Amino acid sequence: MIAGIGDAGSSAEEYILQSVESNDTAPLTSVAIILSPILLWRLKVLLFVIWGYVCCKVGWGSVMRMSADLQDLFLYEAFLYYNPLLLVTMMVWLWGINLWVFFQANVSYATIFELDQNHLTHREIWKCATWMTIIVPTSMTAYLYLYSHGEVPLAAFQPVLLYAAVAMIMIFPFDIFYLSSRYFLLRTLWRIVLPLQAISFPDFFVADILTSMSKVFSDLERSVCRMVHRQVATIAWFEADSVCGGHSVAIPVVLVLPYIFRLFQCLRQYKDTGEKTTLLNALKYSTAVPVIFLSALKYHVFPDQWTNVYRPLWLFSSLVNSLYSFYWDVTRDWDMSGLTQIFKFSKLHFFSHMFYGRKWVYFWVLGSNLILRCTWTYKLSAHLRHNYLTVFGITALEIFRRFQWVFFRVEKEIIKMNSKQNIPLATTDKSTEEDALLTSDYNNSTGQLGRYSKHALQSDPNNGALESGDAFFGFVSSVPNFLMYID
Repeated sequence: MIAGIGDAGSSAEEYILQSVESNDTAPLTSVAIILSPILLWRLKVLLFVIWGYVCCKVGWGSVMRMSADLQDLFLYEAFLYYNPLLLVTMMVWLWGINLWVFFQANVSYATIFELDQNHLTHREIWKCATWMTIIVPTSMTAYLYLYSHGEVPLAAFQPVLLYAAVAMIMIFPFDIFYLSSRYFLLRTLWRIVLPLQAISFPDFFVADILTSMSKVFSDLERSVCRMVHRQVATIAWFEADSVCGGHSVAIPVVLVLPYIFRLFQCLRQYKDTGEKTTLLNALKYSTAVPVIFLSALKYHVFPDQWTNVYRPLWLFSSLVNSLYSFYWDVTRDWDMSGLTQIFKFSKLHFFSHMFYGRKWVYFWVLGSNLILRCTWTYKLSAHLRHNYLTVFGITALEIFRRFQWVFFRVEKEIIKMNSKQNIPLATTDKSTEEDALLTSDYNNSTGQLGRYSKHALQSDPNNGALESGDAFFGFVSSVPNFLMYID
């Protein structure tokens, strides 16, 4: 009997222990499931930091091994091979941010870009950018290390292998590495080079982005030229009279090609539509031609001729190109009511609260676009290309300016398509209650912005969009009135 009681007590005790263990393990399991993605993300960040530290340490140590008289030439050559791909990587990261904002704002960007259902999302774009961020600096570090340790043939093989791998991935015919997206890009590039068909929005949108990357293509041409002529990991290319030297005629030719492509697109649009504004747009791109070729004349004329004749003409043409391009951005490519849609996220978000309807955003966009338009002519100048760090910084800033430009240009196209073809501005409809909550939150945080939007919609038959024919000074004079409604 006592034994029975003991058995019963032990079984009860075991039951209590089992129940406690079951109650303890459930929260621990759920916590582990919740924390595991965070821990994985932290591990990835830690590995990325360690990788970056190792690349910087190895690269800097390799440069310090070189003699003082060769360090600058050594860095200049290594930088020339890898800076184009670094800038392309930056563009991919920023394009992913563009797509993320469009996704958060329910903007139907796939409609205007004529993308199929398999188009890349912002997450997939960022995944590609992450691999590019890892691979390109790793190849550059290997180049620096091998060259500084006397393994010149192996060092010369690093950029060649990288460029060949990029080319092979782009044209790979099998259904891996996002085949449909790669072929969409290649097909668009082909349509840009040969505008034998009607110009679609993706055609001139990508062509505009290419004009911001003309320096990238110029450096690509010089890099490939050296690879073809086996001048990688040498300093023979630095001689002015070499095939791939600094005085090569190919440099200004490649710089001007994106503008020529865009000019031909405008002429094709005029042929198809008969709109005279397309001719004015073609004139804008033609103003980049004298900037590039007058700059290149420095290497082919006497110093006195350059100082007294060609340099003043180059400065004047640069000013004309910068101001004309700024005027066109503000009055034709953009709609300054764009932030009322692009940054109005479907759910309340920190970035939406920070950007939506803020006065400083409009001043920043106008001011930064004007300044960066003027500095962009510095990069287009062939005779200034040896200041490679400065030119790299200006090119990066131009890519950032184009990143800002994308938001306004995409929304203006969506508003235009909506007014003509009744295409919805968003991929999904928001409920009245959610819209009311969003509007209330934005009005409280930005000072009655909704009142301005209502006023704009009532006064403008095109849903508040600026007419493309408005004069520039008329627009500038209307900006204070526009901003008055924001605050």
